[in-house]
Amino acid sequence: MLKPYFQSKSVEAGCDEAGRGCLAGPVYAAAVILPSDYYHKVLTDSKQLTDKQRNALRKDIETNAIDYAVTAIDNVKIDEINILQASILAMHLSLDKLKQKFGFIIIDGNYFKPYGKIPHKTIVKGDSLYFSIAAASILAKTYRDEYMIGQHELYPYYDWASNKGYATESHRSAIIRHGQCPLHRRSFQLREMQLDLF
Repeated sequence: MLKPYFQSKSVEAGCDEAGRGCLAGPVYAAAVILPSDYYHKVLTDSKQLTDKQRNALRKDIETNAIDYAVTAIDNVKIDEINILQASILAMHLSLDKLKQKFGFIIIDGNYFKPYGKIPHKTIVKGDSLYFSIAAASILAKTYRDEYMIGQHELYPYYDWASNKGYATESHRSAIIRHGQCPLHRRSFQLREMQLDLF
């Protein structure tokens, strides 16, 4: 069972991102502050859940969270500053949007840039350990999926409604056939992927 918080001395915000490993589209990040007694028997790392579960959890989180925010950083900015820095920037901007004051931040992963003077803790697989990080992973994932499904109508040959911009074989093949579109990350190279396909 996931834990409600990492520490109990200060109000705690959990952060996570979605789309870091994609070939196209923005990276999304969310920051979530949950009540200390929040509990949901299904909530865990978004990657372990179905679309239906994630969408139901999103409604529950948005209804019951003390505060939450979601931010997207587009592919142009990703190419400019790199995906790691873009992911951290998206988390910082989400934290900026929170109206509830907080005194501690927990982040999924192993790297984070300090957010002002507020102490933080990076936690590998934190989205499967703490409710607030898991909630942030759900929001980031569902908001990003929603965006990419919408973009599928503009660029149907990449099949984003199915792959959401990740490097599936069909997506890589479509890039080789049709080239990149304005939403593709130019800094993500396909050379190795092309060798894998043939």
